[in-house]
Amino acid sequence: MNPRTTKEILPEQKEALIQKIRASRAYLKAYEDFEFLGRKDLRAVRLQLELLKTETVLRENKIRSTIVVFGSARVLSPEEARRRLQSAQEALSEAPRDVEFKRRVVEAEKKVELSRWYDEARRFASILSKAQQSGQDLEYVIVTGGGPGIMEAANRGAWECGAKSIGLNITLPHEQDPNPYITPELCFQFHYFSLRKMHFLMRAKALVACPGGYGTLDELFETLTLVQTGKKRPLPIVLFGKEFWKRTIDFNYLAEQGMIHHEDVKLVKMVETAEEGWDHIRKFWKTHRGGVPAE
Repeated sequence: MNPRTTKEILPEQKEALIQKIRASRAYLKAYEDFEFLGRKDLRAVRLQLELLKTETVLRENKIRSTIVVFGSARVLSPEEARRRLQSAQEALSEAPRDVEFKRRVVEAEKKVELSRWYDEARRFASILSKAQQSGQDLEYVIVTGGGPGIMEAANRGAWECGAKSIGLNITLPHEQDPNPYITPELCFQFHYFSLRKMHFLMRAKALVACPGGYGTLDELFETLTLVQTGKKRPLPIVLFGKEFWKRTIDFNYLAEQGMIHHEDVKLVKMVETAEEGWDHIRKFWKTHRGGVPAE
């Protein structure tokens, strides 16, 4: 090379150029480059990470089996429901002919009626956690979607008796905060619904569904499909609220139309109380190997 065309880095320039290289995104370690990890073609890696992180933490915490509790995020605690009803009634008393205020009172009355399922989910989680989480035995750990409503009630029931519980939160367009009753080291956040659903069922010894909307129905039917097709070993599926579920899903009609087998109707058990739900789960595992003690 012609010496006249040779370029050299002056000593006073060297450190500045090295710092510029270090600041480059290309210089980041791959696992520290979040923009890179967020690329479309890295989806497979992100899926694997969501599977492995939760699995690793649950193993480290010796979580052997779980009970899944689903239900509406819109169900209020009885205290909050009554407070809102009182507020709506007071507003209506100031303007008795106001149509909007009348509508709010009707809605608030429905919230009070539905709040009984908050209480049942809370009591169910408490009864179950007291029975199965003695000492270091982490069987039948309550797991929920980590949000408000029925999910909060179940985590709360476990928290109130000093037991651990799990929350599997999901990122949504309207950000969902975790409820405060989840065991902090067992609260996870997912991006992919598919991996979240997988973790709901990987250790599940029962699924409990309280009244809920599309999300609850989605999770219920996915579980029913997996059990019906043999992809998931049989487990008790308990539906709280006979009137709600009989109007929402007519299982017998599906069987009569030949859409499911008559035996498939028996995959679910409808109950009214926490005690009924727990009793069904205990009886189920008394007759199936691989369950935990049913004292």
